[in-house]
Amino acid sequence: MAGRFAPRSTRTTVRGGHVAVPGGVPRQAAAPPRVRTWTPEGPLDLGLVLGPLRRGPGDPTFRAMPDGSVWRASRTPAGPGTLRVTRYGDEIRGEAWGPGAQWLLDGLPDLLGAADDPSLFEPRHKLLALTRHRRPGLRLTRTGLVLESLIPSVLEQKVTTVEAYRAWRLLVRKYGESAPGPAPGRMYVMPEPRTWALIPSWEWHRAGVDNKRASTILRAVRVAARMEEATRMEPAAAQARLEVLPGIGPWTSAETVQRSHGAPDAVTVGDLHLPGIVGWALAGDRRADDAVMLELLAPYAGQRHRAARLILLSGQVPARRAPRMPVGDIGRL
Repeated sequence: MAGRFAPRSTRTTVRGGHVAVPGGVPRQAAAPPRVRTWTPEGPLDLGLVLGPLRRGPGDPTFRAMPDGSVWRASRTPAGPGTLRVTRYGDEIRGEAWGPGAQWLLDGLPDLLGAADDPSLFEPRHKLLALTRHRRPGLRLTRTGLVLESLIPSVLEQKVTTVEAYRAWRLLVRKYGESAPGPAPGRMYVMPEPRTWALIPSWEWHRAGVDNKRASTILRAVRVAARMEEATRMEPAAAQARLEVLPGIGPWTSAETVQRSHGAPDAVTVGDLHLPGIVGWALAGDRRADDAVMLELLAPYAGQRHRAARLILLSGQVPARRAPRMPVGDIGRL
């Protein structure tokens, strides 16, 4: 595998504000973006809607800017693309660059929750009613892309979020490609399936990814087309499709379809913390397991994921009684 990946060119800012590129080739000005405007029905909070797509504060595929705009770099069926989403009053403006620009703009309404219907949710607990009132702009995003949510979800299996976010950041920066257009610095599009498949074993190790998780990702990218076909299925059927692959269980499939499908009922089971949070918020039971959590969420059948999101947004989390899980780094072994 050695030598299959050429070193990525880096840019160095020099005195006078000039940006030099190795080899003496000047950086080309970004092409004009494709633009689409869209007016949502009802309130919309960009941070709440798109926040679940961010994999840590250093996610190279996601950037939230001080001006309120959100940037995403995605690998679409049409190729890599960069999307900038900004709100102007009641209107949403999307600007996109790269081969996948039109695909991203076509999916802009779904990305911002146009296919989601919050009115179907009927709160049966005061906490959820109050949180929904305080967070009227919550919508469930639908990206229409499976692998970009599946791969980081696999990386998050049975490790701390710090370890998972680090692995995603290192692998995307090293094997992805620079985001098209005038994206903020160090934004990258995740690698294409073939590139994931060619990552050497020692690079997975250096990123802190054990063989089990790396093997699961490799199995997924080898059938990438079949994985992406799941976007045309109902969420339950899509989860069943994903779980056919060894290493992908209910936790991973739920975390994926919550983002790829905007699935309002795809509650995450098998999570270390969520059952206790739901149990504490709805019944004062911090020791609740998956069975108790599902029983408490049963009145919200069809909307259990939305109910869990509202509980997390409420801030009603039990006080920690044990030390945090230690952060490991198998790359040092």
